[in-house]
Amino acid sequence: MATEIKVPALGESVTEATVAKWLKKLGEPVAVDDPVVELETDKVTLEVNATAAGVLSEIRVSEGANVNVGGVLGTIDGAGKVAAAPAAASKPAPAAPPKPAAAPTPAAAPKAEPAAGGALDRSGPAARKLAAESGLAPEQIAATGKDGRVTKADVMTALERGAPQPAPSAPAPAARPPREIGPREERVRMTRLRKRIAQRLKEAQNTAAMLTTFNEADMTAVMGLRERYRDSFEKKHGVRLGFMSFFIKACIVALKELPAVNAEIDGDDIIYKNHYDIGVAVGTEQGLVVPVLRDADQMSFAEIEKKIGELGRKARDGKLTIEDLSGGTFTISNGGIYGSLMSTPILNPPQSAILGMHKIQKRPVVLGDKIEARPMMYLALSYDHRLVDGREAVSFLVRVKEGIEEPERLLVDM
Repeated sequence: MATEIKVPALGESVTEATVAKWLKKLGEPVAVDDPVVELETDKVTLEVNATAAGVLSEIRVSEGANVNVGGVLGTIDGAGKVAAAPAAASKPAPAAPPKPAAAPTPAAAPKAEPAAGGALDRSGPAARKLAAESGLAPEQIAATGKDGRVTKADVMTALERGAPQPAPSAPAPAARPPREIGPREERVRMTRLRKRIAQRLKEAQNTAAMLTTFNEADMTAVMGLRERYRDSFEKKHGVRLGFMSFFIKACIVALKELPAVNAEIDGDDIIYKNHYDIGVAVGTEQGLVVPVLRDADQMSFAEIEKKIGELGRKARDGKLTIEDLSGGTFTISNGGIYGSLMSTPILNPPQSAILGMHKIQKRPVVLGDKIEARPMMYLALSYDHRLVDGREAVSFLVRVKEGIEEPERLLVDM
């Protein structure tokens, strides 16, 4: 009995995937739950497991091809029979182009003669202006007004009927063909994830009124706290106490005080979110992904550190799901792990703000009448100025700074 291997549901708004790699070869034995094929979507890479045991008897979609949700990727034959077909048959046949939809029948025009140039000239200024702006010739407009005059409604009717628009003054420039590569270059096709990252980053720049404000935090207190409780914390909870849990806690305190930073713009409305799902940017070989900690405000330090570790491992192994990546309300990015001293992070749409952490570096700081070398970190908050005012952005960053420099505030929710 043959069992079809189908593309599973890929999550909300995701309808298509690319076959990244076949993990089993044609004719190879397959057990139940064995990973058979790897799919790549705009957001994640996932494996499709076998639902039956047998032999991979047919591969219908080759690597690099796109396939829709529910599409058949191949078949598993329980009797161990391999389809007798040439190798080329494993490649999907090109889909027939969709038939163009029939054009709707235009509504019957009013019984009137086409307007001559003189009729349009005798018409009101509103009709003449609209006709000129629309590029309509007088003979394209059926006049129904008194004494053969053209009304504004006549011009609108002509536009609704799809009257031809004037030809552009200059032809659109042709798409630039791919350039020839040199002998020491290679051309590699962008993955769906990389294309999606590029699209979203450009979308953020084109849509948001993005601005960045900066501050710096003295890390002495947090580093001392980590040092004092490092061993006992790890022994009790089985996870190391990192900096990220302190920053997440500090951000949540600031988000509760300044709700616009946790909101988003939806058309002409603002959506204020009374939940705190914090995205933590993680760099992988495939690109940057932002898994989300759900209800981070209800988590302890240990729970935050464990969840970050779990999501980080899933990201590096390519095991993140759509649910892991969806629905964040605020994002934190830590370029400091790569040595970044300062940056201006780009928003993660539709969120209105993102915090950038950076490298800890000793710098001279004036304390009273003395100058001391202190471990300092630059903080950057990029925000959508359409929604977040400068006062709110600066106040947010100051509250984060206070939470880091005085971590006891986080323990008493101050």
